[in-house]
Amino acid sequence: MTTDTPALRVLRYGSRALLVEVADLDQVARLHTALRHRPPAGVHELVPAARTVLLRYDPGVTDHRRLTEALRALDLRAAPTAGAEAVEIPVRYDGEDLPEVARLCGLTVPQVVARHSAATYRVAFCGFAPGFAYLTGIDPVLRLPRRAVPRTRVPAGAVAVADEFTGVYPRPSPGGWHLLGTTGLTLWAPDADPPALLAPGTVVRFRPVAAVTTATTVTTQEDEL
Repeated sequence: MTTDTPALRVLRYGSRALLVEVADLDQVARLHTALRHRPPAGVHELVPAARTVLLRYDPGVTDHRRLTEALRALDLRAAPTAGAEAVEIPVRYDGEDLPEVARLCGLTVPQVVARHSAATYRVAFCGFAPGFAYLTGIDPVLRLPRRAVPRTRVPAGAVAVADEFTGVYPRPSPGGWHLLGTTGLTLWAPDADPPALLAPGTVVRFRPVAAVTTATTVTTQEDEL
């Protein structure tokens, strides 16, 4: 069974969850922010994705009907805009694909670096691999489709772009994104709490450095976009 509203489509997802479909990443960000700041009673987990937000709830506290009513009452235009910590990621722009990215975008290599590092990004959602965050806010000039032939192995710490996203590979894995550089920052540590450095909603900046560094994160106060 589904429930439609002008902005949201709510679907049952088993007996303990709802899946909310929205139009785009901006709606995902607004919905996730609104629910994170004022979660309905009984909701204990939110999982944003590219066009959906999953709500896990305690059926002893609430149910599908009450949650659907709460979602209908949300005004996403008035989503909270409280400050958030920014994570700074030091990057050595030495990626294998950097010259090709510059050529495809009609830029010089320094211009690619300048545009990529000038933007302020936000984690839209996580997936693909533990600790991998999809960051929105990329300069439109740097938007490129994924590589026609993915690599069988991308090293941990690779900073890359594809489509409307940029991101950092948290560990070695296959991948089809364009590699711009590398960072020595650890994005996934199973023994840490939390294990992932980047969570949905986190503000991120990339800082060019002359060499790979293991510097710790730097946090500042930023208004949400």
